[in-house]
Amino acid sequence: MGFPRASGILLHPTSLPGRFGIGDLGDEAYAFADFLAASRQSLWQVLPLGPTGYGDSPYQCFSAFAGNPLLISPQRLVRAGLLSEQDISQAPQFSEERVDFGRVIEYKRTLFEKAFSDFNRSGESLQSRFVAFCREAESWLEDYALFRALKSSHGGVAWSDWEPRFAMREQAALDEARQTLAHQIELEKLLQFLFFEQWSGLKAYCHERGIRIIGDAPIFVAFDSADVWTHPEMFKLDSEKRPIVVAGVPPDYFSRTGQLWGNPIYNWDRMQADGFRWWVERLRGSLQTVDMLRIDHFRGFAASWEIPAGDKTAERGQWVAVPGRELFATLRDTFHELPIVAEDLGVITPDVEALRDESGLPGMRVLQFAFTGDSKNIDLPHNYIQNCVVYTGTHDNNTTVGWFNSEAGRDSTRNAEQIERERAYCLKYLNTDGKEIHWDFIRAAWSSVANTAIAPLQDVLGLDGRARMNLPASQEGNWQWRFRSDALTTIVSDRLAEITELYGRSH
Repeated sequence: MGFPRASGILLHPTSLPGRFGIGDLGDEAYAFADFLAASRQSLWQVLPLGPTGYGDSPYQCFSAFAGNPLLISPQRLVRAGLLSEQDISQAPQFSEERVDFGRVIEYKRTLFEKAFSDFNRSGESLQSRFVAFCREAESWLEDYALFRALKSSHGGVAWSDWEPRFAMREQAALDEARQTLAHQIELEKLLQFLFFEQWSGLKAYCHERGIRIIGDAPIFVAFDSADVWTHPEMFKLDSEKRPIVVAGVPPDYFSRTGQLWGNPIYNWDRMQADGFRWWVERLRGSLQTVDMLRIDHFRGFAASWEIPAGDKTAERGQWVAVPGRELFATLRDTFHELPIVAEDLGVITPDVEALRDESGLPGMRVLQFAFTGDSKNIDLPHNYIQNCVVYTGTHDNNTTVGWFNSEAGRDSTRNAEQIERERAYCLKYLNTDGKEIHWDFIRAAWSSVANTAIAPLQDVLGLDGRARMNLPASQEGNWQWRFRSDALTTIVSDRLAEITELYGRSH
């Protein structure tokens, strides 16, 4: 489907400010929505909203359907009558600039237990909404809550290392667990209800201000997830339910040895045999949560880079065909219109382009990839088409200021010669001295013919590489960045609003 001319900001809720160690769905999220409206933006793009596991990556979640309880606002729990002001008055002293996930998890778990203990004394309206939510989410909620309870009872290890009777889902063992772990199971259900209750409120507030939310769906799911544990037949696993092959990408811009993600590969034959039911339900749930959806690694719907399980790098993988055309035909028949953005970066072949275009999906352009010196580079604004989404940079890129200033310690993808050549071409192309390179990038994106233009908040604020969200193929420091509450000034919003109105993207 075609998207109207619009613009917006990429910001994951964990990066919002606040005194509880991590951004959440409370007052600061509503203040950010107000900033978007004042800046004349109509899009807020987020990363995947699922519950994160080891490494804290939103692209490695415990479920493709559940929400992240860490985003639940303690302040909103007070307003719901599930906590008191005293309960949240003694929050630890957290960093304002980085998320310490370990400390946040420990602190919020204590709050959640308190909220759970008070839930039975809450009003009838809240309890009836909880019952209705459990009924509506029954297709995934029961298994997810049981999965999280069993995981906790096994010390947090991956499900494949649980007692075999639980890992293999023996019916008698599951029935026993539902009895012995009833408290934990109900707590997990309540947390999902509270997440979606708070998220729905924030989404409605955005809609009132003309703001739509772009979500993000990783094509693959984590091996240690309720999805794989519940539906092992949907993945390429051996007789002991261990991956035979895992996902990644070959050597590319971000890594000379490729990216080894480790996700299990789908058993596409099995999925196609039942009409792609799992994908239909996944998309239905996603489009109830957000207004539009970016599907990460879209090229994986044409072919997957399958790496032998146990390999230490992604170099020995091979491309294996996927029935993406049949899948998207099913999705179009089911949903009629697909408000989906195809993340078509990396090694893109004609079959990927054909699948994207047949499905009518906009692809992506990234300005940081544009200045190689080739005037035919599709990431250069003069080569854009209307049906695409341009980004100054993505969550995987350095910030624009960091990219331009070539912070060598954080960018191993370009040598010194490449850096100088791209910087010189960038300055010439944008006709700038580079003193405000982030605004030069925003102006280039906003003035282009692309229907949709997005900038990470880091670029709107002109932050350097220390504010980078993620460095692919690295293990430390990712997903932790937060901005300070005083950063969203009227000077910034007025300037962004002016550019937005000038180039016809105002909501």
